[in-house]
Amino acid sequence: MEQLGKLSGPAARLDTILRHLSPRLGAAPALTSIPTSAQVSAVPQPGRFRYTLDNDVLTTEQRQFYEDNGYLLIKKLVSDEDIERFRKEFIRICKKEVNPLGAMIMKDESLRFLYGQSEKAINKVQDFQEDEELFRYCTLPELLKYVECFTGPNIMAMHTMLINKLPDSDKQTFLHPMHQDLHYFPFRPADLIVCAWTAMERADQNNGCLVVQPGTHKEPLKPHGYPEWEGKTNKLFHGLLDEDEKSPRVHLVMEKGDTVLFHPLLIHGSGINKTTGFRKSISCHFASSECYYIDVKNTTQEHLEKELADMFEKRYSMSSVELRDIWSFRARLVQGERINL
Repeated sequence: MEQLGKLSGPAARLDTILRHLSPRLGAAPALTSIPTSAQVSAVPQPGRFRYTLDNDVLTTEQRQFYEDNGYLLIKKLVSDEDIERFRKEFIRICKKEVNPLGAMIMKDESLRFLYGQSEKAINKVQDFQEDEELFRYCTLPELLKYVECFTGPNIMAMHTMLINKLPDSDKQTFLHPMHQDLHYFPFRPADLIVCAWTAMERADQNNGCLVVQPGTHKEPLKPHGYPEWEGKTNKLFHGLLDEDEKSPRVHLVMEKGDTVLFHPLLIHGSGINKTTGFRKSISCHFASSECYYIDVKNTTQEHLEKELADMFEKRYSMSSVELRDIWSFRARLVQGERINL
């Protein structure tokens, strides 16, 4: 596993960012951006199965289910002990007992005045790849054995999140519109990317479980933007601009430790939390390190690149940051060899 130094302070922060954004000694030569349309999703796999690789982990029935639906639910994959450790680390982050380098701590500012820096005001820790405790999730052997069925042996953790869905029955601030995760990613092929999403407690329709549209992973990447929900849009909570309201949907009711693996083109979202508690989940998007970056200019992803680059430049007082730079910073090797990403 790639080891990152435990540094602190502004100088260390800048050093780490520059180290991530610079070519690494001994690394494979960086690929130039390939001017591929963002509509291109993947190179089909030969044989009967396109979306999974041949191995002895998944049954034929599981592979066929993912082939048809674009997701696969594995019951009780992550232990209660690990989930409790992740929960405790989240609380430590909320209390500012730890401050993971590069992590984005997302808060509901209106609740911050009531509860301060606490679990009751923080709804997400994003990009926790520098937090060794939370990053353990991405390295769990019981998880990686399934991830490898989709990515192959060289595995990168590309996008990490711990979501703390707050009670939200009135404002619907944390309703996430239906979307495709590939909209956010400037790397391909899509079929070598998979998300692992683990419920840290029971998730159902009452507290805002995941909602998926089975089979939509076979469709191309669609245009995304902010939905026209006055007063209900969160930063970067993009959704489909032309959503098919009649498309069949499945609410994924999950128990603590259950994990769903899904394709980045699968259309999905989550509802509001109508309870008084918090709905926590932890997730990572994994990709084969053999994936390559694409140029998103003149594609449906171009406006996203500008929005993310503006945020990144303001946060780190940098200029001329490209989307691939941001993802190179987020990426971390978990297994095998780092090749392109």
